[in-house]
Amino acid sequence: MSNKIKIGISIGDVNGIGLEVILKTLAESAILDYCTPIVYGHTKVASYHRKALGLSDFNFNVITEAALANPKKANMINCWEEDVKIDLGVANETGGKYALLSLEKATEDLIKGEIDALVTAPINKHNIQSDTFKFPGHTEYLMERSGSSDVLMLLVSEDIKVGVVTGHIPITEVSKSITIEKIVKKLILMNETLKKDFWIEKPKIAVLGLNPHAGDNGLLGSEETDIIMPAIQQAFDKGVICFGPYPADGFFGKGSYKQFDAVLAMYHDQGLIPFKTIAFGTGVNYSAGLKIVRTSPDHGTGYDIAGKNLADPTSFIEALFAATHILRNRREQEELLKNQLRSGGKIIETAADIKDDAN
Repeated sequence: MSNKIKIGISIGDVNGIGLEVILKTLAESAILDYCTPIVYGHTKVASYHRKALGLSDFNFNVITEAALANPKKANMINCWEEDVKIDLGVANETGGKYALLSLEKATEDLIKGEIDALVTAPINKHNIQSDTFKFPGHTEYLMERSGSSDVLMLLVSEDIKVGVVTGHIPITEVSKSITIEKIVKKLILMNETLKKDFWIEKPKIAVLGLNPHAGDNGLLGSEETDIIMPAIQQAFDKGVICFGPYPADGFFGKGSYKQFDAVLAMYHDQGLIPFKTIAFGTGVNYSAGLKIVRTSPDHGTGYDIAGKNLADPTSFIEALFAATHILRNRREQEELLKNQLRSGGKIIETAADIKDDAN
């Protein structure tokens, strides 16, 4: 029991639905068969949400550090001492302040190895901004804190996986932000993630165009011929089995995504709108490429339904399971590689091997 994976959970905006989906998830005792959950927040704030939900039989095991977590309980670390005024459904400075305190403490423990993975409840990207948080979102913050060189926002469900070349930037900046080098890096990162974290031996990746009809042979834009196609060729030459560029509307409309293990979109909404249409409520946001494991549900703070006992915890549950499975896959692969090294076995395929198999 003491060797169970410890999953840290940041509570997100205290005025949103984060604690509601956390409480509903951890109220299911079967969760404890898979991991030891450690929530970073405060018992008084959790009690406020618990009473609003009518979960009278649920209580946290309060601890002062992750090492003291009880594997048979849902654990809570208090990250502040003062009382907090909750205004359910309201976006204010309070929500951002305590979301950040929770995230900072959980991230600190994650980097130190006190917990094994992190699941983040939704934040408000505006009210969390401060002197210590000047990032578009969780992904960029965790990339810097973990010392990772690159990251890929990867939306994951049973039916589809979608990554994006550009993330939280204005649409007016997308075209100039797309380069051959960036696309190649994202494709290599996606390919490595699919192998290491999802155990897909030879991933097949689709790449979307940027313009309508994927540029229509230059009639509607030149990014496809000048940037995206050369990037696909370079990535393929490096051993990534990738094809495209595909027009996004027809690609999703005809269900072509079912023929691939993952899809690389050029910008946020190009990938996330179809993903959420296909998998909303069951999808997981995974920060691929980080040295640490972080997942989150595919929804936001849900201010409109906060405190009304309407929030569906399914996506949060899936995020918890995804973090556990990814970490186990990484650990098992590390052990297999160690065994291969000891026996002198072949560790990875060469790019030529992959290309030959694809032909």
